[in-house]
Amino acid sequence: MVALLTIVGVVVAVFVGFNIGGSSTGVAFGPAVGSRLVRKTTAATLFLVFGFLGAWTVGRNVIATMSSSIVPATQFTPLASVVVLFFTGLSLLISNLYGVPASTSMTAVGAIVGLGLASGTLNQALMFVILSAWIVAPLFCLGIGVGVGRYIYPYLDRYVAFTTFTLQFVQIDRSGTVPRPSVNPNASSRDIVGSLLVVVIACYMAFSAGASNAANAVAPLVGEGGSLTVNQGVLLAVFAFGLGSFTIARRTLATVGDEITELPILASLIVSVVGGTVITILSYFGIPASLAVSTTSTIIGLGWGRASRAATLSELVTPAPERSDFEVATGALITSRSEEAPVSPTIGDIARYEEPPERPEEIPNVPDIGAEGPADLDENSLFNPAAAKRIATMWILTPSLAVAASYPVFVFL
Repeated sequence: MVALLTIVGVVVAVFVGFNIGGSSTGVAFGPAVGSRLVRKTTAATLFLVFGFLGAWTVGRNVIATMSSSIVPATQFTPLASVVVLFFTGLSLLISNLYGVPASTSMTAVGAIVGLGLASGTLNQALMFVILSAWIVAPLFCLGIGVGVGRYIYPYLDRYVAFTTFTLQFVQIDRSGTVPRPSVNPNASSRDIVGSLLVVVIACYMAFSAGASNAANAVAPLVGEGGSLTVNQGVLLAVFAFGLGSFTIARRTLATVGDEITELPILASLIVSVVGGTVITILSYFGIPASLAVSTTSTIIGLGWGRASRAATLSELVTPAPERSDFEVATGALITSRSEEAPVSPTIGDIARYEEPPERPEEIPNVPDIGAEGPADLDENSLFNPAAAKRIATMWILTPSLAVAASYPVFVFL
């Protein structure tokens, strides 16, 4: 019976890792593949390599927390491990059905909390730290996004350009005995620098995803009396990531979701750096946290900060009578897509193989804060309020349901 449960646990762990690898590869390398900087197979390979580095180094700390610190490792019997992994996999299913990036980290921790409450072994001090991080990290990302969107993004948007190539960025000449790689002849020096930046940040995102997500797939199977050692758990998680990267990720590499398809490549890089850095730091300290929550909070902050440039800080707090109708949209990063402003391709452009408007010969000055009127803001938003509310609701609901559902199961067991 124990051997059978162990096999079931490994299968469920592979299923969880398979889905994580499929979705995370699309998020990390969507801009690079869509811009034809790397091929889908190359993107999957890079995600596998850097995801492994993240899981093998920083990810160990998160595995240790989830396998032995929230509750004692001895609580993870083969049956308990299968139950925890089941609820983690169920969260992925719910996320896919409703199209909302529910956090597998939060759900996995929720299921473990249910085990701790049922057995009376929950480390309450550690859970206070983890819950505090779940509140502070998104708010921090939101604040960084607002600051960058309001004070920095408009200037970067004028001077940083990203090119979508008709042919692959790296060409392979196979006419000779030895294949010879060469850079796309249409690429300028600025294109080369921008392209390398996109790929490097994608690899960094893969590192962060590996660091934070390996524990979600294998933590219940690792520890004292567990089915796997830490090294074996990391290798199993990365193997599952690879299965997802080379299969289902091919369908998600062109776009990262309907709600953010109009995200400019420049914005996606900022989101990746901010969200990835926050999660990597938390993973270093062994705190399981959601990469999806951090990146989405950064996107909302960027859009709000960009839109808020239409008013000064005093006007935002107390609108002037002549501007009483002023309202800041939830997202307005694509307001730069006006006739006078230079334009970078968005994720939606590259997914639909559309060409963005041509950049003007003369780059206009960035309007001062408060100089733009409400009419200057694009009514479209990257994250409309209804979408943001639905996502926030799911972030709270899925781990809460994991606790509520797993607790009676573990009491019964």
